[in-house]
Amino acid sequence: MLSLLSREAERLICAILFLGMTLLGFVNVVVRYATNYSLASSEELLTNGFLLLTAFGAAIAARQGQHLAVTAVVSMLPRRAGQAVVVLSVIASVGLLVASAWLAWGALTVLYRNGLTSYALRIPVWYYQAALPFAFLLIAWRYVQHAADEFRQAQADHA
Repeated sequence: MLSLLSREAERLICAILFLGMTLLGFVNVVVRYATNYSLASSEELLTNGFLLLTAFGAAIAARQGQHLAVTAVVSMLPRRAGQAVVVLSVIASVGLLVASAWLAWGALTVLYRNGLTSYALRIPVWYYQAALPFAFLLIAWRYVQHAADEFRQAQADHA
């Protein structure tokens, strides 16, 4: 059960986020048409929900190898050179994601220190940003997992 959860954590997070966002949007529409008022907090929650949904969805794409890739150059190279380019690409991508996590952590600490609150719910803004550094690290980890699987498969194919 724990290994399944660790393999599928971001899918579960995305499913819960998407379900919650759908229900919130539906309730907002019903309230707006029934009372001519809108739930101001729904915009705030939906906007930040989309941010998290995008980040955790990127982790799913990275694990499945569905991220953007330009394979034309790699496919024209000899096998060893193509592997070196892929390794370089993985190192650069993971480096960028780790740097993004570090910068997101810095932004999170600034928001925490400033004590800024959201406009509708009046809760600390850093609540919305708290998952981003970890999401970037998760994307990096899933990217490495996919690359390792691909290299194992390539080794098995050429053995």
